[in-house]
Amino acid sequence: MKTALATLAAVVLLGATAGDSVRAQAKKGDKAALKGIPDLVGALKASPGCLGVETASASSGKQVIFAWFEDKKAVLKWYYGDVHKQVMKDLTPGISNPNPLKEIADDSGPIMVIASVTFAKEGKFKQVALPISQIAIELYRPLPGGAYLGGRFAPVNVKVPHLRDYTDKEKDKQ
Repeated sequence: MKTALATLAAVVLLGATAGDSVRAQAKKGDKAALKGIPDLVGALKASPGCLGVETASASSGKQVIFAWFEDKKAVLKWYYGDVHKQVMKDLTPGISNPNPLKEIADDSGPIMVIASVTFAKEGKFKQVALPISQIAIELYRPLPGGAYLGGRFAPVNVKVPHLRDYTDKEKDKQ
């Protein structure tokens, strides 16, 4: 999964934090600051089999991306897609993972990928071309159960066995 770390950093940089200086320059009309940097959150959302994407900032300072995919095949479509490959090449040259998700069964069902990064004044890792102190990619799948009222964190098309909906359907229609 090391090559996915590059994508995480870039996605978080652009999607969750968008890089404060890049965002500030873009707001001032300096679109050159964004030149050459792909819209990775948009690319994730457009990737076949991606069910939804959320970004967040944690109280610990981590920038986080939650991306839900239909299954292993959909995650691999993103992984081997042009945008992801380019970001891996740009941010982690020389690092590769020749068999990603080899531990995941082909019939795994939905997969949530949580990517987190903590930016730092100076980089700690020679493998990543960004100043970070932490970076991680973690994979999860839904467990049976849970409940919601009025909406869910996961996209509605993520199927969760025995998920309870406490929303009053008749009142919501009024």
